[in-house]
Amino acid sequence: MNKRQWLKLLFYFNIAILLAMVAYKLYLNFASAEYSAVHSEQLSSISARIEGQPQYSFAVVGNINNSVGIFERRIIPELNNSDIDFVISAGNAVSGGGEDKYRALKGTLSHLDKPYLLTFGENEYEEFGSFRFYDHYGPHFFSFSAGDSRFIFLDSTGKTPWQWQIRWLTDILRADQSEHRFVFIGHPLFEPKEEFLLSDEEDFLQPETFRQALLSTFEQFDVDRVFSANISVFSEHIEAGIPHVTTGGAGGLVLNQDDSFYHYVKVTVDTNDGISQQVVELPVGQHPVLKQLESFWFFIYSLFYTGFVNFFLLLALFLAVSIKLYNAVFVGKNYYPNYDIDAGPWLKKSLKVVMFTNNYLPFIGGVPISIERLRYGLTKVKDTVLIVAPRYRDNVKKENNVIRMPSLFSFGDKSEFRFANIFSGYVRKKVREFKPDIIHSHHPFWIGSVGVFMARRLKIPVVYTYHTRLEHYAHFVFLPGSLFRNIIAHFLVRRFANKCDSVIVPTQSTEEYLRLIGVKSTIYVQPTGIEFDRFQQRDEAVIKQLKTQQNINDETVFVSVARLSNEKNIDFMLEALAQLKTQTDKPFRFLMIGDGHQRQRLQQKSNDLGLAEQVSFVGAVPPEEMPQWYQLGDVFLFASQSETQGMVILEAMAAGLPVVAVRSSGIDDVVADGVNGYKTPAQQALWLERVKYLLEDKKQRQSLAKQAVECAASHSVENFTQEVRYVYAETLARYAQKRRDN
Repeated sequence: MNKRQWLKLLFYFNIAILLAMVAYKLYLNFASAEYSAVHSEQLSSISARIEGQPQYSFAVVGNINNSVGIFERRIIPELNNSDIDFVISAGNAVSGGGEDKYRALKGTLSHLDKPYLLTFGENEYEEFGSFRFYDHYGPHFFSFSAGDSRFIFLDSTGKTPWQWQIRWLTDILRADQSEHRFVFIGHPLFEPKEEFLLSDEEDFLQPETFRQALLSTFEQFDVDRVFSANISVFSEHIEAGIPHVTTGGAGGLVLNQDDSFYHYVKVTVDTNDGISQQVVELPVGQHPVLKQLESFWFFIYSLFYTGFVNFFLLLALFLAVSIKLYNAVFVGKNYYPNYDIDAGPWLKKSLKVVMFTNNYLPFIGGVPISIERLRYGLTKVKDTVLIVAPRYRDNVKKENNVIRMPSLFSFGDKSEFRFANIFSGYVRKKVREFKPDIIHSHHPFWIGSVGVFMARRLKIPVVYTYHTRLEHYAHFVFLPGSLFRNIIAHFLVRRFANKCDSVIVPTQSTEEYLRLIGVKSTIYVQPTGIEFDRFQQRDEAVIKQLKTQQNINDETVFVSVARLSNEKNIDFMLEALAQLKTQTDKPFRFLMIGDGHQRQRLQQKSNDLGLAEQVSFVGAVPPEEMPQWYQLGDVFLFASQSETQGMVILEAMAAGLPVVAVRSSGIDDVVADGVNGYKTPAQQALWLERVKYLLEDKKQRQSLAKQAVECAASHSVENFTQEVRYVYAETLARYAQKRRDN
C-alpha cells in the first residue's frame, strides 16, 4: 500500500469517526427509551426505604457533569457498596441542558441501585434544559417528607421568581412538623473561605435580596443544613448555626488541592444522635509527582467526560491535522500546467457530450440561450450533444437528444428554479446508453450535481461552466440572506468546482473570484459566443410594425433585457429614469424586455414613479425575434451585478447599441468605458449622468455604437465553439494522463 492509499485510508477513518459521532447523537436523542416524571417513582422508593427507620443516611453529590470516568466508574460503585439509602444531586448533574446530556445522565444513573433525586441547577437550565428537566424529572422546586425529615429543593437559576419561592417555602416550613429539615439549592449562598480561581460572582446565589430572604427564613424555621454545588470545591460555612455545605467534586474539573478534590458527602440522620456528615474523598495518589500527573489526566478526562466517543473525536481531529500537515510539508506541488498534454487526438474526433442544466428552453434566460448556442455550434462541427434538463409545463413535444426530468416543484410558475427528480433511474440509464466522452455541468447544485455523479460512475471527465454569481440569488432560498451570500454560496461553488476536472469562466475577473474562494481546478477563460450575423440583420418592415405596436415615434429608445427578478436590479434603473425625466426635455422611451415573478410589482412601481408613458414592460420575447427588438433601440441599459458575463450586452452591441451598465465582475471585461459604452459604480447619480449624456448627445451615441459592433464581432458562436472544443479535448487528454499515472 503506497503513501497516497494510506492517506486515503486515514481520511475514510476520520469520516467513520464522524459518522459514529452522528450515530451516537441520534441514538441519545431518538433510539433510547422515553422517560418522564422520574422523581415521582424515586420519592416513593425513598419513602419506602426510610419510613419508620431510627437511622438512615444519604449521599449528596454535586457537579456530576455527565462524568463517566469519575462518577459512573468510581463514585457509583462506592455508593452501591455503602450503607446509604438514597442519593441527592445538589445541582449540575448534567454538563448542559441538551437532550443528549439528559439521556446520557439517565444511562449513568441506571447503574445506581439506590433511589436518587436531582436539584435543578445551572447546567440543567442551559440550552432550554428547564423544559427537559420538567418533562423527565419533575418540577424545578419541590419538597417531600420522609421519615422524620423534610427535604426541600429550590430553583436558583432565575427560572422561577424567587419571591414566589420564598412565599411557598415559608408556607411549607410553617406547617411542617418534621424533626429535621434539609435544603438543596444549586448556587451556593456563600463563597468558600479560600478564593477559588475557577469561580466568579455569577456562580453564587443572585440577587442579594433572594439570599437574605433565604437566610432569614432558614433561621426562623430552624433548617438543619443547606447543600449546594456549582463550583468544584468542598466548603462548609456556618451561618446562624446552620451549616451551608458546598460540594462540587462528583465528576467535573477539580484542581486536586485542599478544597478542590473528588468527593461526595455522606449525611447520617439518627433519632438519638441527630445529624452527622462525612466527606468521602476519592484517593488520587499520594506521591506529589503522581498526584500532579493524575490531576492532569483527570483534567483531560473531565474535559471529555462522556467517555471514549469524545476521545475518538479528538483522535480523529489530530489525524486530520496530521494529514493536512503531511500534505503541506512533504507532498510536492506543481502549480504550473502540464504543457506536454497533447489535445490533438481528441480535437480530431467527433465528441459525445452530455450537458446537465437546471434550466433550458423554453425557459428564456442567459444560461439556456448560452447552452443552446453551444449545442448548435457543436452539432455543426459533427459532435453529438445530449442535454439533461427539467421539464416545463408547456414542454410537451418530443425533442431529439434532450432528456427531461419531471419537476417536483418550483418557485413560481415562471421561475427558472425547478427542482427536478434527480433520482430518476431513467435519466441515468439514458446517459449510460449514450456513452459520452465528457460531461458538461452548467450549475453547481441539483441537476448539475447529477452530472458530476454520472461522470464519476462512467469514469469520464466533467467540465463546469460558471455562469451565475450565486450569492446574488439569496432571496430565492429559505435561509438568512447574509448566511447564504457570505458563506453558503461561495462554499457551494468552491466545493463543486473542485470536484470538476475543468472550469470555464467568461471573464478574467470571474477567474480571479474563483481563485479567491479557493477553487483549485484548471480554469479556462472563454466568453460565451453570440450569433453576431443574426443580430446585424435589420428588417425595416418588422421594426416599423414594432414601433407602431409600442407607440414609438421620434423618442430616443432605451432597451434592457433581463429576467424581472430582484438580482437584476431593475428598481435601480426605474428610479434613475424617474430622475432623468425631471432633468431633461429630451423625450425617451424605455423598453424592458423579459418576464419574471416581480413583473407586477415593477409595473406598479413604474406607474408610481410617473413613468407610465416612458416605460413599457414588453414581456418575454422569443430568442429568434430578439435582433429586431434590439434594432428598435438607441442605447442599452443594464444594472444587474449578478452576471458573470452579461451575454445580452454583447447581443446589444452586435445590434449597434452602446451600453450603460453598473460595474461588476461580468461587466468589466466586456464594456470598455468610453469605447463601446460606459460602466459606473452602483451609484444612481453617476449611472444617470451617463444615460443623460447619451440621451442628449446623438453624435457620441453613434460613435460608441460603431465601436460596440467591432467589439461584439470577436465573440461569434463559431469561435466560441472551437474554444470550448479545445477545453474538452485538453480536459480529456489530461484525464487520460492522470488515469495512466494512477
